[in-house]
Amino acid sequence: MSFVPLPAVGGDPASAPAGTTPGTFANRPQLAPGAAGRLTFSSPDAPGMPQPSDKTAWDFLPDGWTVEGGRRTADGGRDGCETVEFAQADGSFLTVTYPAGFSPVTQLESARLGIVTPQMSRVAEREPHLSAEQVRDEVAAGRMVIPANTKHLEYNLDPMAIGRASLTKVNANMGASPVSSGTDEEVEKLRWAEKWGADTVMDLSTGGDLDACREAILKASTVPIGTVPIYSMIIGKKLEDLNIEVILDTLRHQAEQGVDYMTVHAGVRRAHIDLVKDRLIGIVSRGGSLLAKWMLVHKAENPMYEHWEAICDVLHDRDVTFSIGDGLRPGGLADATDAAQLAELSTLGELTERAWRKGVQVMIEGPGHVPFDQIEYNAKIQRRLCHGAPFYVLGPLVTDIFPGYDHITSCIGATSMAYHGASMLCYVTPKEHLGLPKKDDVKQGCVAYKIAAHAADVALGIPGTRDRDDDLTRARAALNWEKHFELSFDPDLARAYHDEDLDVDTDFCAMCGHDWCSVRISKEIQEFASGKADGFAREKVLKSPALNAEQRAILEARGHLSPDQIHKLAGKTKSAVGATEGHKAACHSDLADDDRARDVQSKKVPANVVELTV
Repeated sequence: MSFVPLPAVGGDPASAPAGTTPGTFANRPQLAPGAAGRLTFSSPDAPGMPQPSDKTAWDFLPDGWTVEGGRRTADGGRDGCETVEFAQADGSFLTVTYPAGFSPVTQLESARLGIVTPQMSRVAEREPHLSAEQVRDEVAAGRMVIPANTKHLEYNLDPMAIGRASLTKVNANMGASPVSSGTDEEVEKLRWAEKWGADTVMDLSTGGDLDACREAILKASTVPIGTVPIYSMIIGKKLEDLNIEVILDTLRHQAEQGVDYMTVHAGVRRAHIDLVKDRLIGIVSRGGSLLAKWMLVHKAENPMYEHWEAICDVLHDRDVTFSIGDGLRPGGLADATDAAQLAELSTLGELTERAWRKGVQVMIEGPGHVPFDQIEYNAKIQRRLCHGAPFYVLGPLVTDIFPGYDHITSCIGATSMAYHGASMLCYVTPKEHLGLPKKDDVKQGCVAYKIAAHAADVALGIPGTRDRDDDLTRARAALNWEKHFELSFDPDLARAYHDEDLDVDTDFCAMCGHDWCSVRISKEIQEFASGKADGFAREKVLKSPALNAEQRAILEARGHLSPDQIHKLAGKTKSAVGATEGHKAACHSDLADDDRARDVQSKKVPANVVELTV
């Protein structure tokens, strides 16, 4: 039997060989310092795609800095300068010369001096496929950022990284509006987003006490917090009164509060405005539209572009990361990849170079509505124009006709964008385009985007990313339902859905039943490995535990079972401890001493069942 040959196989997303898959079809990992690592965890280029830039942040050093490969050949150096040499992760050496007396403030500056900061070490702990030295090298190249405001580090921030060498990250947006929500609700949504896997959170509040809300979120969060400061700049003011003093004061204030990254729409230029006249939906970015109107009123250039270096200085002092905003992103498929979007993206590349010269970390924001066929181009033109700076993308949505389902519409595009080069995905909730997301909308958005991010990481061959998937497959093959639920992203949902149809932990499920269960049949074929993995096979069929409160609430919300049916599922603890009709449970004090009662409960009652019904 002959087959069409497989593509070149890249890395294996499993820590150890498992199953029969040939491995990822992505490019082989090329984790290396400098320009040599620009294709790390990347998709193969379709014909005609822009090639990656051969420049990195090393090509945009501040005045008075130089870098050369190899070790020092002689003592001394230029007058008024100091020199440091250090080994990169691949064993090669760099020699960096910099002004005497310079002390690094930002992660980028530390990386340029060969310093592994505590934040870099923490990133490596959280992402075991990377060493601390590799994290440092990626930060030095500008391909990775560690958003960690020096003030926020005094609170509860747990440092993380955004970059193509690291796992794909997910951001959750939230914030009070003039007509909805408030500080307490936003802090609750922050905690909810963290529970459901958000790696960063953006506070986009435009109503209420913005300062108090931001302060509360920063003190409560363990993840980096981002903002769009122009919202605060115009609250209670006329847009026309915006000037560079207001801009710098607002940025400085938020930096001192502890904000880790800021969206600054400096790429929207006066010359770009003519390019949006024929769009179906014009400018959909709030910051972009405000600045466009300001430029038309004043007949002047964007002040954020004009005073970029002064803005860099403010962000530098607290190591705030730029999230350079895409103020001209498309708001519908008909406006995607147009002249305005690409002209702004070219400007974002220029701003990246200028920020790197000031020692400030940079990521680039990307488009929100893009037809599926244009996603790879959008990722790879950014990779070229912005020299590999991390790409942070909203969605993109791949259709426009599914309001209420846009978390699905967009996570399809997000999966593709992450595979082709995005480093962080900004979630979209079911309320997108319709209103401010509520608590459950935040969960739905987070889960959809964790799916997208994880799918891309597996496809890219990041080591270890498929391990949990393989373990769940082993549990499923063994029909080990408890292990199956334990390994799932949302165990309560999985357990509730299972028990809605069949509340006994059987060696089949309600979809096929016993006689038609292919997994059970495969497990029983002696020659097959399926269902026999060590630690996953089980000796006998067990009675499943009772529903806990959260699982019960899930089934109540679904509305398919009667209250009596749900109550029965929630009361199964009776039989778990030996209580039958007319008889007391074996853990009851009338029948057992204290030690015996505790033993029965610990062995037969699941830990998540808090209340015994006897």
